[in-house]
Amino acid sequence: MTVLHLPYTAWHLSYVALGAAVAPVMFHQRLIWLLIAFFCAVGVGAHALDELHGHPLQTQLSDQVLIGAAVLTLVVAVVIGIAGAVLVSWWLLVLVAMGVVLVIAYNLELGGGWLHNDVGFAIAWGGFPALVGYVTNAQTLRWQGIAVVLACISISVAQRALSTPVRQLRRRTREVAGVQYLQDGTVTELSVTGLARPLERALAALSCGMVLCAVAFVAARW
Repeated sequence: MTVLHLPYTAWHLSYVALGAAVAPVMFHQRLIWLLIAFFCAVGVGAHALDELHGHPLQTQLSDQVLIGAAVLTLVVAVVIGIAGAVLVSWWLLVLVAMGVVLVIAYNLELGGGWLHNDVGFAIAWGGFPALVGYVTNAQTLRWQGIAVVLACISISVAQRALSTPVRQLRRRTREVAGVQYLQDGTVTELSVTGLARPLERALAALSCGMVLCAVAFVAARW
């Protein structure tokens, strides 16, 4: 459950749903299978590879377990993608291939980590899910699809701006020293918990808000 990180997983799945919901026609079964595929590839596969690369969460899961989980879930996602390509259009295989490359290259920081940065995160985990959700249903790309992709990229930039300092505080900071002097004379001691709390609250609110927004959009089109 620690590796899966359900709030972030649900957040990124909401991008898929938003992409599908703004398409001219939303196919219910396609959306359901897309959500299953992204849950496997991003929720389990990507997070397992991220933990495999340096064990940032310090779980007790072995490398073999993490590799097995990543391989199994990526295979399931690819199989779903191939089935979708057979039933919808063969060009969807391009998106399947792109998804596999993004998951592996980003989380294992291949090529010197060229993709593992703020821009790469926004495109891979924000724009790409929305693009797949839209294109799989619309089978084309119109201005509405471009708009939702750019919106999800922008939200992912905000997510990254909040989550990066939180990770630094929680995982790599030994101690914070100092005080904050307010104009009314109040003196506040700085601490890791105090600095991280508002960022974590903002992330939790954004995660909840994005999921509820996606549910509302999909329900309106159902």
